[in-house]
Amino acid sequence: MKTRTLTLLGLAMFTGMLAACGGGGGGGGGGRDDDTTQSTLDAQLRQVIAAEGLTGDPTTGRNLPSINDPLAQLGKLLFFSKSLSGDMDTACASCHHPALGGGDGLALPVGTGAIDPDVVGPGRNRADGLPNVGRHSQSVFNVGLYDTGLFWDSRVESIGKETGLNGTGSGIRTPETALHVADPLVTPGTSLVAAQARIPVAVPGEMLGSFMPGAAPEAIRQRLAERIGDYGAGAGEIPNNNWLAAFQTAFASAESAEQLITFENIALAIGEYQRSMIFVETPWKAYVQGDNSAISDSAKRGALLFYRDLNPGLACNQCHGGDFFTDERHAVTGFPQTGPGKGDGAAGDQDFGREQQTGNSADRFMFRTPTLLNLTVTGPYAHTGTYTLEDAAQHYFLPNDTFAGRFPGGSLCRVPQFAAHPDCANLYPNTVVNSAAARNAVTQQRLIDATLTFPDLSFSPPRDAPPLFDFLQTLTDPCTLNRACLAPWIPDPSEAPDGNQLNATDSSGSPL
Repeated sequence: MKTRTLTLLGLAMFTGMLAACGGGGGGGGGGRDDDTTQSTLDAQLRQVIAAEGLTGDPTTGRNLPSINDPLAQLGKLLFFSKSLSGDMDTACASCHHPALGGGDGLALPVGTGAIDPDVVGPGRNRADGLPNVGRHSQSVFNVGLYDTGLFWDSRVESIGKETGLNGTGSGIRTPETALHVADPLVTPGTSLVAAQARIPVAVPGEMLGSFMPGAAPEAIRQRLAERIGDYGAGAGEIPNNNWLAAFQTAFASAESAEQLITFENIALAIGEYQRSMIFVETPWKAYVQGDNSAISDSAKRGALLFYRDLNPGLACNQCHGGDFFTDERHAVTGFPQTGPGKGDGAAGDQDFGREQQTGNSADRFMFRTPTLLNLTVTGPYAHTGTYTLEDAAQHYFLPNDTFAGRFPGGSLCRVPQFAAHPDCANLYPNTVVNSAAARNAVTQQRLIDATLTFPDLSFSPPRDAPPLFDFLQTLTDPCTLNRACLAPWIPDPSEAPDGNQLNATDSSGSPL
């Protein structure tokens, strides 16, 4: 597999050209161009759409559940239940809340041990002010559209990678099995999303906490199922436990808790809930499907910039192609490495990315390409979440300068999550050297393969690229910006099967 890097080469030159072309129109700001210019833009963009084979709809041909399906409804309650965490202080939604773009709005997840377990997003904190988890929480929006693997390093991975099946067409490898070996505990036909739901509950920093130290992952899952089911060793741990009725309704079954409340069924329900979170009704979809007025002229220019090959375009689609805006592969991009890392390197605070799974040094600093759908609500960006969208774009021009601007002297004081920390200037002292190693990997890849593209440092990046950003904004489903529209995916307090539902608030105590 060829290692790829992304590029925004030529953005400065192209933006200068755009300045001479006039402003944008409808849906993206600015005045409408004359009809001739508009017609020319549409004609050019329609050619691109045809050449790319775009339909606007990445869900075509897929079997996806509705949030109203009984299993998805049960999954919603489980996703928001702190009872599934070892110390009963963290829910899946603590790091992946629909009101926060399916993530948590933080650079790095706090995970277990929060001062106030019900605070989600900015303001959620541990006593030491530091996160437990070394990688940014990726959005669960549209997670049912991935077919190859989940997590930044695809450590939950489809063996066959069949298109359109979300992993159900073949076995699934997890971190508990060797590379390319299907996990025998993952039932054939299980989706990638359901398989993924098995993992965080057994990770101390994510959901397990101090519960059952040293226990095998499957033993932990069994114990949590017993807790939810109120049987075996978990009997009596949850007062006012009404989970059995919820499972019997969802599975249309009168079976006992021992038969029905297994971790396999817990993961299945959580998976179906997440797979129901499909948000693809974007202005771009409307445009691709024929509505020329759905996006602005500026956004149309941005789309041409996005899709066209280098000079005058950016060829962003080399990695963010198709209707889902990702090739689901792994790339070396040289984004900053900060935070607690993943145990790699001499100090243990480095993150080698995909290499952790493959053992192949050629995969070092490779991370899975995320979808760009709903980009404007799923920040901050990169695998450590320390970049704004503008930072991420500028990184492809001048990574060293962009890094220096965000982390002056290696300080994290300009990263919002750490800005209020009394020692923000000295946190994670290996940030500079670790990030430099990741950026140097890009240079090394270019030496190995001259066809790879990355910034030519003779170009000076603009501080703003309106057409490109106007286009990226058209990739967001308006529902993701509307709390009322998201309400079906967020349980009401009255729905709680026990007293441990996460009824999330922001730092001021207002409901999310």
